[in-house]
Amino acid sequence: MTAFEDNLGKAETYLARFREHGVLNHIGGEAVPAVSGETFQSISPVDLIPLADVAKGGADDVDRAAKAAKEAFSEWREMPGAERKKLLHKIADAIVARAEEISFVESVDTGQAIRFMSKAALRGAENFRFFADRASEARDGQALRTEGQLNITSRRPIGPVGIITPWNTPFMLSTWKIAPALAAGCTVVHKPAEFSPLTARLLVEIAEEAGLPKGVWNLVNGMGEDAGKALTEHPDIKAIGFVGEGRTGSMIMAQGAATLKRVHFELGGKNPVIVFADSDLERAADAAVFMIYSLNGERCTSSSRLLVEDSIYDAFTAKVAERASRIKVGHPLDPDTVVGPLIHPVHEKKVLSYFDIARSEGATIATGGEKADGPGGGCYVKPTLFTDATHSMRISKEEIFGPVLTAMPFRDEAEALALANDVEYGLTAYLWTSDLTRALRMTDRLEAGMMWVNSENIRHLPAPFGGVKNSGIGRDGGDWSFDFYMETVNMAFATEAHKIPKLGQ
Repeated sequence: MTAFEDNLGKAETYLARFREHGVLNHIGGEAVPAVSGETFQSISPVDLIPLADVAKGGADDVDRAAKAAKEAFSEWREMPGAERKKLLHKIADAIVARAEEISFVESVDTGQAIRFMSKAALRGAENFRFFADRASEARDGQALRTEGQLNITSRRPIGPVGIITPWNTPFMLSTWKIAPALAAGCTVVHKPAEFSPLTARLLVEIAEEAGLPKGVWNLVNGMGEDAGKALTEHPDIKAIGFVGEGRTGSMIMAQGAATLKRVHFELGGKNPVIVFADSDLERAADAAVFMIYSLNGERCTSSSRLLVEDSIYDAFTAKVAERASRIKVGHPLDPDTVVGPLIHPVHEKKVLSYFDIARSEGATIATGGEKADGPGGGCYVKPTLFTDATHSMRISKEEIFGPVLTAMPFRDEAEALALANDVEYGLTAYLWTSDLTRALRMTDRLEAGMMWVNSENIRHLPAPFGGVKNSGIGRDGGDWSFDFYMETVNMAFATEAHKIPKLGQ
């Protein structure tokens, strides 16, 4: 038996429960169908065959979940941070114990290659451990002295929060949002993306089996226009953490305005990788290829624009095209696969439409530019490189969110900066140069929330994560996560008698 065949067998074993029983909501510690009894189907992008019937939650389900979160909040908030720390570590241990199951389910549900998804569960466990270790200190503040007064600050959890997660790497991103909320003392209502709901069900199940009290973490599946809207409008939900695209973020802000909800958004990107002639070109090419073609190009931090100094443009883009043309497209459970099928036919249609746009705009398709044949006949797209692009083209400005890279030349630092910054997004930027002073000048002027110099995206969990412009609001990571999930309060103590104004005497 080959490794691929073994993987297929394991996947069928792990998916059997979903095929037989579907995916239920989870409210107040109980697995429940939608109040309406309605369901929708989750399909595999490999062959478009249904994986499970999923509870289609709506406003009634969200209301039940929000009330359960509100009821559980007082007890969870008052649990000592050291106790929450122990419990979150138990959840991390339980994630590790079921890491293979999580990775196989997520790979089939999303189309992401198992070589990447095999690490997703372990990263999720790492997220829980990181924030667990900070739970004991989450409420700590400062002592601020002035003449005659001592100010003491502290933080307290904001209350029940809504978490809305995307379909691209749903398990890891769910842990990235939910772990700090729980560590801070908040309770949660989670609405996962409708395209990939399976591992969200596993995650809440794992958490409660590890000992999380009922009602602390609630799960409502459904559509954005129904369950999502109800969550963002619900008065018992004090904040919304959202990962997704910008138009949805705008709607969430509008929907939450009446209840003055705090929002944290991680939105889209059209991220540049800027390559100067003095850089290590082989490493730069490897990094550029990895950051656009891994994870099917379906990630907000992908390096989807390649800006190359004109003296090396032709040679460098030829390197990238040659590497891209050799990338294996195939079944996500095949250990050799790099690019699996895109998440859903709706998204595949969007990505494929940009190939016609590129041709109509006059760009050259150096490699790819068409649908790929893949086992099962699902949503397979070839890794693609556009060259001869100009900055005015749609392929240079719009987020495609697939294995598609647009390359443009630049003359000097000034033009590189102008090209890099002249988009509506500002999530990440990648810079390749051996000139330290240039790197300092460029990073000082690049309009991006995160920048990597001579590196692909390597995350350090204590560092802030987030974008500027239309790429988001707020920061995740380290103590920045607690700034969102907690309120800072101040207590002022008089340390000596002072003159109090006398009125009405």
